[in-house]
Amino acid sequence: MTQHGKTIRVLVVDDSGLIRDLICTILNSEPDITVVGDASDGKDALEKVLALQPDLVTMDIEMPVLGGLEAIEKIMAAHPVPILVITALTGVRTAFEAVSRGALDVIEKPDISIENVRKLISKVRVLSRVDMTAHLATMRKRALPPSPITMPPSRAGRGESRIVAVAASTGGPQAIYKILSQLPASFPLPIVITQHIAEGFTQGMVDWLAGGTPLAVSVALHGERPAPGHVYLNPAEQALQLTGPTITLGPQDRRDIYHPSCDTMLNSVATSFGRQAIGLILSGMGSDGVAGMRAIKNAGGATLAQDAASSVIYGMNKLAIERGGVDRTLPLADIAPALQSLAGCR
Repeated sequence: MTQHGKTIRVLVVDDSGLIRDLICTILNSEPDITVVGDASDGKDALEKVLALQPDLVTMDIEMPVLGGLEAIEKIMAAHPVPILVITALTGVRTAFEAVSRGALDVIEKPDISIENVRKLISKVRVLSRVDMTAHLATMRKRALPPSPITMPPSRAGRGESRIVAVAASTGGPQAIYKILSQLPASFPLPIVITQHIAEGFTQGMVDWLAGGTPLAVSVALHGERPAPGHVYLNPAEQALQLTGPTITLGPQDRRDIYHPSCDTMLNSVATSFGRQAIGLILSGMGSDGVAGMRAIKNAGGATLAQDAASSVIYGMNKLAIERGGVDRTLPLADIAPALQSLAGCR
C-alpha cells in the first residue's frame, strides 16, 4: 500500500505477450501496485480504461487495430489518465509524438536488470499521482505577450556571449516542446538543454522538438560553439559542459544518480558565462540541477523556474526555489515570453 493507503491500479498495454507478462510481473511484485488488466491493441486499451478506470496506463505505440498514438488521443478525450509510454529503441521517434497527444513520459521497454526494473516502478509511482485534468489545461493554455523584465544592465544586453541553460527531468519534454514552440526563429541566444533521458533516446527527442519550433534543434557535438537561434540537446550517454564558449562532451560521472547530469551542465555555464547566463529549471524528480541553478544565480546570472501548478512533477524546481537559486517562478505558458524579454527581443 502507498503512504496514503491506496493501491496503484495499472492497465498494461503492449502488442507483445512476453512484454506484457514481464511488465505485469514487475509491477505485481510491488505491494502498492496492482495490474488490473492488460490489452494487446489500442481499441482494447480504450475499452478497458473506460471499464476499469486505472490510475495509470503503460502504453506501447506500434500495435494492430488501433495504434498507441490514436489510443492516447481517444483516452485523453474520453477519460484522461496518466500514460507512461514504454517503447523499443526502434520506436523512439514516434514515441515522443505521444507526449504531444497527452502521455506523460517515455521510457525504454524493460529487461530483467535491476536498474531498469527500478526505473519502471519509480515512474509508475510518481506519474500515477499526476492530476491529468490540470495537466491538460496547462498544456492548452496560451502564452501571454512578452512583458519587460527588470534586470541589471549586464543581464539585459544582446550579445553572442549570452546563453540559456535548461535543466529538466520527468515532465520536461512536454514543457520544453511548449517553450520552444513559442520562441521565434529570430531568438538571439543559443539554448543548451540537459534532459534526463534513456540512452539512445536523444535523437528521437531532437526530431520531435524540431517539428514544433522554428529554431534549429540538434544533438550537441563535442567542440561546437553554440549559435544564436540554435538549440542543443545534451546526449544521454555523455556529460556536457560549456568550456568558455565551446561545448565539451565527456564521460558521465559514475557518482551521478541522474543521466545526463543537469548540475554538470549548469555549473559549467555559471563558470563560463557568469552574469551573461540565463538558467531555467523545469519539472522533474530529485535534486539534480538545484546546485547548478544556485551557481548561476551566485554568478550574477538570471534564473527562472517552472511553477508547481504547471509541473508534471514539482520536485527539482521546487528544491531550487526553496534553496534560493531562482529569481522568478513562472507558469509554463509565461516562460517563453520571459526568455524573450531577458534576451532583449522586441
